[in-house]
Amino acid sequence: MTGAVAAVVLIVLILLFNRLVRLRNKVDTAWHQIDVQLNRRHELVPRLVAIVQGYAIHEKEVLTSVTAARSQAQSAASLKAKGPAEDGLSNALGGVMLVVESYPGLKADEGFEKLADELTHTETAIAGARKYYNGSVMQYDNATQSFPGNIVAGALKGSFQEREYFELDDNAMRLTPDVAG
Repeated sequence: MTGAVAAVVLIVLILLFNRLVRLRNKVDTAWHQIDVQLNRRHELVPRLVAIVQGYAIHEKEVLTSVTAARSQAQSAASLKAKGPAEDGLSNALGGVMLVVESYPGLKADEGFEKLADELTHTETAIAGARKYYNGSVMQYDNATQSFPGNIVAGALKGSFQEREYFELDDNAMRLTPDVAG
């Protein structure tokens, strides 16, 4: 009888461990999707600056700020640092879009329109990936913090650490998508 109880406990522990591993891997995969979209966004900035620079020669300060914000966003190493850095880039891109409003020829430029569509698509993809990631983090954290998963996670603390949500200022993100408009 004791052997059967021990076997059941062992099976339950193995199943819990495997569930926690799947949830942890889901969080890691979800973060990778955000990272891909953030990198895509970073790649679009130099093209945007080049197109705007051709029309808005006197807007050097705005273009310099978006380039600096891009560099800061690219160099943010931790998840905690990425959120504010990406918000800074969103705000800087919003400043560029305000400049675009002053140059009707730029808004009508085919290259700019295509780039604006790419940027809008990328911003939408970031929002979707962030929502999925944060949902995955919530599932993972719930599983590692509630009974009986907390017992397995606590015993293997190095393997199942609490994950952070990826927070962005939604108002800053809204500045960017309406670029073609």
